[in-house]
Amino acid sequence: MLFHNRMTVPPGHTVLAYRGAEVQTLPTGRHRVRKPDATLSVDMRERLVQVAPQEVLTADSMAVRISMTLRARVIDAVAFVERSSDPIGTVYLTAQIALREFCAGVAADDLIRRGDTVDVAPIRASAAEAAGAVGMEVLEVVIRDVIIPAEVRSAALDVITAKTRGLAKLEAARAETAALRALANAGRLLDAHPALAQLRLVEAVPYGARVVLSVGGAEVPSDD
Repeated sequence: MLFHNRMTVPPGHTVLAYRGAEVQTLPTGRHRVRKPDATLSVDMRERLVQVAPQEVLTADSMAVRISMTLRARVIDAVAFVERSSDPIGTVYLTAQIALREFCAGVAADDLIRRGDTVDVAPIRASAAEAAGAVGMEVLEVVIRDVIIPAEVRSAALDVITAKTRGLAKLEAARAETAALRALANAGRLLDAHPALAQLRLVEAVPYGARVVLSVGGAEVPSDD
């Protein structure tokens, strides 16, 4: 006589029902199956595999700390359960080694400037190969943080500060040159038009002051 169980598999999961060496894969939904010897529930949803900050050497021998995240999911529940006692650890280690090899071929300046826009295809390819062997799929690899040594950060800040100060001085010199040019043009204009110079002088005199202008040798009083 066969005994049957009613089983409900929640969304995003797969249940493996074992009877001896035989395994039955139960997707999301309600099932009526022969009573199994054992069952295992496998989470098939996307997951993030966080690779902790690693201290690695770049192509120019600078030690930097880099953190990375993998977005992955299980695509073969049986392989995920049976081929490795720690399938996620397997993918993690492969990605970690690939990250070190990748950074060894990249200059620190390129890594720092481009950050998460660097080509991580080699890392993803290595991680995807390891993931496929344990029933997983790597969807994305992202370099999250690039942490450089404190002394390098300080030197970079000094360079930025020096550039900013240089630009400020250059701008001040340009403004002073423009002002001198304007004064020179104004001086030439006043030399060419004496009456304009006298008018400008009258405008500059404070209210209530008495101004005496000389026109052709004769003094002409003017009250402002």
